[in-house]
Amino acid sequence: MGILNKIFKKKDDPSSKRYRREMAERIAGHRIRYVTERRDDVDEVIGKEGSLSIRNGEFIVFASSDVLFRCDVDELQAWELLSKDGVVLTAPDLEHGGSERTIIVYYVYYR
Repeated sequence: MGILNKIFKKKDDPSSKRYRREMAERIAGHRIRYVTERRDDVDEVIGKEGSLSIRNGEFIVFASSDVLFRCDVDELQAWELLSKDGVVLTAPDLEHGGSERTIIVYYVYYR
C-alpha cells in the first residue's frame, strides 16, 4: 500500500501545520520583484527587490533593505497565484505588533 499512497497522495488540509511548513519551505528562497498590500481598496507597493526566507521557525519577507513581514511558520497562510509568479501571505505580523496582515509577493521571473 505504500506505493499507492505515494501515487494517490491525499491533499493536505491548508490549516494543518504540516501543510503550512511545506508551503513555507516551497516558497522560501525566491527572490522578490516587489511586495504589495491592499490599503483602502488600493494595492500599494510596500517594498522592492528582496527575498523570502525561514529563520528560527519564522518566515521573513525582506525587501527594500527592511523586514516587511515576519511571522511564525505555523501561523502562516500562503496561496500561490495561479500564474505561479507570486504568493499571497496572511498571518499575524510580528514586525508590526502582531496585527494580522495580508500581502502579495511577486517573484523575479526567470526564463
